[in-house]
Amino acid sequence: MAIQPSKTLETFPNPNPQRDYHIHMEIPEFTCLCPKTGQPDFATLVLDYIADQQCIELKSLKLYIWSFRNEGHFHEDVANRILDDLVAAIQPRFMRLTAKFYVRGGIFTNVIAEHRKQGWQPQLMVDLTQFETQSNTRG
Repeated sequence: MAIQPSKTLETFPNPNPQRDYHIHMEIPEFTCLCPKTGQPDFATLVLDYIADQQCIELKSLKLYIWSFRNEGHFHEDVANRILDDLVAAIQPRFMRLTAKFYVRGGIFTNVIAEHRKQGWQPQLMVDLTQFETQSNTRG
């Protein structure tokens, strides 16, 4: 049985829902078609999210991304559509999709779309570089 592209996004329970932690994925082989010319568009997708109760299952994400290969989409449309579908599937606390499209006609296009769950506030980031600098200067 051959694997086929699919619009179904499977999920699994967040193993640590009590903690905000950053999930980072890079998808370097995204393709869709230009809706004007039918020529292929290529992009690297970068997905960053903080899960709430559910996480995205990777195989289903791969098949979902593959499902766009023969569809015509403007860059702005496809980036926002993917974000909306992912948000609907897992209802994350935060999600950012960065779509970095390769050059077409001398123009690179980057589309960045974000979702924040109502009421969610990011925790302050701890900067440990100050301690590295101090320990490296002692001798």
